[in-house]
Amino acid sequence: MLLYGLFAAVSLQKTVRDQLEGFPVTSIYYGLCWVALGSAIVLMAVGLWNATMLPSEKGFFAMAYLVSGFAAVAVQKNIRDIAMLDPQLESLEAE
Repeated sequence: MLLYGLFAAVSLQKTVRDQLEGFPVTSIYYGLCWVALGSAIVLMAVGLWNATMLPSEKGFFAMAYLVSGFAAVAVQKNIRDIAMLDPQLESLEAE
């Protein structure tokens, strides 16, 4: 479930950024990204709710899940930013 949630978060971030940059994104894919991320979070919450663990352990797993999602989105964003800047950096070095 963790990998499904991470993929959904990265995919949603990519579609949002593609829309902002003017790339065509179908509304069905955009909606599916939201549904995938929402269902991954809900399934994780249900799993933690039904788990026979201490509340502190449940909190640890919940925070680890959210921080992992943030990290996956941040890494994807930074890689994309660097890839967009790379041609600009090469043209500046040529001058």
